[in-house]
Amino acid sequence: MERLNVNGKEYDIVKLLGKGKGGYSYLALDGDKRVVVKQIHHEPCDYYQFGNKIEAEMNDYNRLKGIGIAIPKMIDADIREERIVKEYIDGKTVYEMVWRDELPPHCLEQVRNMCALLYPANTNIDYFPTNFVLQDNVLYYIDYECNDYMEEWNFENWGVKYWSKTSEFLKYAEEHDK
Repeated sequence: MERLNVNGKEYDIVKLLGKGKGGYSYLALDGDKRVVVKQIHHEPCDYYQFGNKIEAEMNDYNRLKGIGIAIPKMIDADIREERIVKEYIDGKTVYEMVWRDELPPHCLEQVRNMCALLYPANTNIDYFPTNFVLQDNVLYYIDYECNDYMEEWNFENWGVKYWSKTSEFLKYAEEHDK
């Protein structure tokens, strides 16, 4: 079993959960407790500019936590190795639920409630549905990425296009083997 070290602590890697613009997220074990270990990567992204990714993750976490967004707790951060350990939120992603026609209406209500907190704080998050997991009827934003508010990237103008089987959603699914 592969292991990743974060500040001297070993985590057993169970599987890759996903790859995002900034890193690879792995389901890992801390003893018998499940956590996520995110390894920052420096692969090019033609539509997004990054500064210091590990600092951005830590700053974005604190920003979202201060706003009151439901996010997984950051357990540890290894700046030198560019790794973050965070709470594992167990459940289906909004993407999976949309694909299976199982998205409960309260998920849209909850994301709109998040927007009501985010917009006055001049903040947008990445509203793509793979970034949201429903656990115990609570919708969590499992990424920490956030940016200053721009109307074109808010939920109503961009994100909502992927929260039902729109042409944008279906095109993405087709391109990504769904």
